Amino acid sequence: MRGDPHAPLPRMPAHRPPRATRRSPTAPTAASDAAELRAPSAWLLMLEGRAPWEYAALLAALPWMKKLPQGDGHPVLVFPGLGANDLTTAPLRALLGSLGYTTQPWQQGFNFGPRAGVLEKARAQLVDLHRRHHRKVSLVGWSLGGLYARELAKACPELTRCVVTLGTPFTGHPRATNAWRFFELVSGQTLADHHELLTQIRTPPPVPTTSIYSRTDGVVAWRCSVNEPSPLAENIEVQASHIGLGVNPVALYALADRLAQPQGQWAPFEPKGARRWFYKTTA
Repeated sequence: MRGDPHAPLPRMPAHRPPRATRRSPTAPTAASDAAELRAPSAWLLMLEGRAPWEYAALLAALPWMKKLPQGDGHPVLVFPGLGANDLTTAPLRALLGSLGYTTQPWQQGFNFGPRAGVLEKARAQLVDLHRRHHRKVSLVGWSLGGLYARELAKACPELTRCVVTLGTPFTGHPRATNAWRFFELVSGQTLADHHELLTQIRTPPPVPTTSIYSRTDGVVAWRCSVNEPSPLAENIEVQASHIGLGVNPVALYALADRLAQPQGQWAPFEPKGARRWFYKTTA
């Protein structure tokens, strides 16, 4: 039941896991998944090795990043990617904390998939944050963590301010990633064609939703991270690796910009001036 924080969450057995223009890239449909989408090439996968340089770029850009608009103090719940823990989101949360947000790690150790109790604990965190701060909560998810953020927002839209995902594969076929074998290994689940489930995951939350993605993602096929056109959904393309999205200064600038919008006054991302060299947007 949408809107009921105690309603059961959908079962999620699988992680499937430009210059500014308004022409949207084609999001995959169920019929085109198998025929058109493939996991990123070996070359793009090798380019994931640039992630340390993205972190170095973030450190160099921190004086500039700290001049971003200050947040209003609302809580932000952050979910890590597949096989990752809260340590990987520490730089992201530190930046948001320096801008005035109240950040909350997911506190469930390593993310080994939506095993029994994972989504329920995440929802309990969301409910607790809303109760303690008396404000709606923004949900930020990196890769697989973005699926949790989206599903929680669908279950509890009255508690959710906005959703921002980083390289999250919420559409397309589960095997259009280079992580599906690792997912099966650590989660104990087998990826298969679950048409009803994939349709559920593909459906956007009823709250402002931003997907930040990269066409040079070496783990997730970029089209798996593209929202269908919607008044409350947008896509922001950046140049980044999958592993580096959470520390890439260009990606984090866009994230901070999205969170800084006043509640109830959401508008699509509009890069202006020199920023147009770094972003491609679709809505």
